[in-house]
Amino acid sequence: LWPWLLASSGLSALLQLVALPFFPDSPSYLLIQKGNEEACRKAIRKLWGQGDHQAEIDDIMKEKGAMASTKTLRVLEVIKERSLRWQLYVLVTVMTTLQLCGINAIYFYSFEVFHTAKFEEYLIPYVSLGVGLCECLSSILCSTLIDRFGRKVLLWGGYLLMCSVLALLTMTLSLQHKFFWMHYFSVILIFLFVVFFGIGP
Repeated sequence: LWPWLLASSGLSALLQLVALPFFPDSPSYLLIQKGNEEACRKAIRKLWGQGDHQAEIDDIMKEKGAMASTKTLRVLEVIKERSLRWQLYVLVTVMTTLQLCGINAIYFYSFEVFHTAKFEEYLIPYVSLGVGLCECLSSILCSTLIDRFGRKVLLWGGYLLMCSVLALLTMTLSLQHKFFWMHYFSVILIFLFVVFFGIGP
């Protein structure tokens, strides 16, 4: 079953590849990069139907003007620019914590935890698939929550809950040989960790 599941991602990529020539170019790309206003209007009509789309074209022209007045910085210039220092710190911190948050370790050791929890061997791949599905659904949920609570609340809340779950998971894995129900609690914690990862970081 796993080879078919891995191949299924190639099917969606193939569908996109076949459908791509039938999609119009981005109106902003045609107007800003190519400078072709007629092709931009044609693309807008194809995307949004007939009608007066002058307001959208004016917005793209404003964007083009803003881009023309903005200097493109090299990597070293971005690092040296004092006005961008805090944005750079935030970006580096978020990306570093994303890599070190433990999600890869959870995915790597989840099979062992499911095996220790006495799941049948043939069921473990389906439980692992459930973990991945859980992350997918929580990411979709995040897209609706981010407008309501904001990115900062979701990041802080997600990392705080993930730290709490990892602390509890360490405890349950240490005590799993003393209490039989700790195995199942560890499985629940793995699912919770993945949910908080999808909602937060």
